[in-house]
Amino acid sequence: MKVLMLNGGWRAEGNSAFMLEYIASELEKDGIESEIVNVGAAPVHDCLGCGKCSETGRCIFSDDGVNGFIDKAEDADGFIFATPVFYAHPAGRVLSFMDRVFYAGFRKVFDGKPAGAICVARRAGTTATLDVMNKYFGIAGMPCVGSTYWNGLHGFTHENLLRDEEGMQTLRNLAHNMAWLLRCIEAGRAAGIEHPEPERGARTHFIMPS
Repeated sequence: MKVLMLNGGWRAEGNSAFMLEYIASELEKDGIESEIVNVGAAPVHDCLGCGKCSETGRCIFSDDGVNGFIDKAEDADGFIFATPVFYAHPAGRVLSFMDRVFYAGFRKVFDGKPAGAICVARRAGTTATLDVMNKYFGIAGMPCVGSTYWNGLHGFTHENLLRDEEGMQTLRNLAHNMAWLLRCIEAGRAAGIEHPEPERGARTHFIMPS
């Protein structure tokens, strides 16, 4: 089993990457593979809402990492998305990336797979950031993996994060909860229990034509 993780920080050695590498080491203890994908510093397109992805399962923009992430997500069993906190909110590039990933891939590659979000802030904004991130999982039919506190760390450097003892504990518990849920899903499938096929088709607009 494998967990695909997104580093939403622009630095491959930044605080978001540090958290994911720590989670990867905890997942490995439970026999779970992982892979970290970096959003990077290159420009990330915003979603246009054009709807073309509903026909192809891929985004019309192919010059950043969105379609590559969707390809990897097909073979993943679970997901963790990490972001730095800017202005008490996820980084804008992370939201642009996730908007397009979930529009293009949620029915094909995400439905029924567990996910968790983590974030890092110098001082404040973690819970508001996690609230935004977790909404992606809810609309995609993904079980949201929790921990023993909100999945946010506080600090400006790696050394600061290591001193956030409760935050590091929260990451460990998140990793082990993810591994446990993946094992439960595997056991359920072995017993003939599959994720239910969601009902689709109804779309109610709040302003109805007269």
